[in-house]
Amino acid sequence: MTNLAPTGFLSIGDASLEYKWLAPQSADAPTIVMLHEGLGSVGLWGDFPEKLREATSAGIFVYSRAGYGQSSKVALPRPLDYMQREALDVLPKILDAIGFRRGLLLGHSDGASIATIYAGAHQDHRLNGLVLIAPHFIVEDISVKSIADIKTAFETTDLKAKLARWHTDVDNAFYGWNAAWLDPKFRDWDISEYLAYIRVPVLILQGVDDQYGTLRQAEIAQHECYCPVDLKVMSGAAHSPHREAPGATLHAIEQFAAAALGEDMQQNACMGR
Repeated sequence: MTNLAPTGFLSIGDASLEYKWLAPQSADAPTIVMLHEGLGSVGLWGDFPEKLREATSAGIFVYSRAGYGQSSKVALPRPLDYMQREALDVLPKILDAIGFRRGLLLGHSDGASIATIYAGAHQDHRLNGLVLIAPHFIVEDISVKSIADIKTAFETTDLKAKLARWHTDVDNAFYGWNAAWLDPKFRDWDISEYLAYIRVPVLILQGVDDQYGTLRQAEIAQHECYCPVDLKVMSGAAHSPHREAPGATLHAIEQFAAAALGEDMQQNACMGR
């Protein structure tokens, strides 16, 4: 890990990306890189990054993708393969820029999909595991309905004002995500092909009451992945278990990280599979 300030901006291509870096207790400790949801940002993680560092002793790197938080705006409409572009073009540059040596990718919703694509497309020896919170590998009817409903809420309630606390350009953040998911052509979006190429252990955290996806997503991962897929179904949680069931979520991630970041895990994970 390079000598990063606790907060700042990374220049990646033409974009300026805000970040927060929570240094580990030891210079040799691994790093957990956190990838936010489709309406997320550095700030919207709340105090979860701090709790995660305390639970795992890892360094925590959090950033806002272009179009979110205080990062640069993006041109709209977003291309329908925007998550693939993030995983294949942007994330590798970020990991190199921060001097990522070993650790986990932790993604929520869109961020979980981006982490999946990255791990399936890159046989990155630095990566020890994936934590996927409410991931999407295909588009479900429930996803489209809820995303249509939130568009109505954004345009008719105080939701826009609430989200504006976390995004410099809230319209850029919201419509960049929402319009892509509601495009009829997006119904064919499917990243399940990447799952078969993942060579590290996977933890999936799925809320029982997730309004954006069902257990079908986890079933696809369990069917397609050769590496171990540990599924935790979170009671009392919907789409954001780290906010709705933080204790149970932290405990599950702490246990997974302890195993995945163990000394021999990199050599043992999925050998010969």
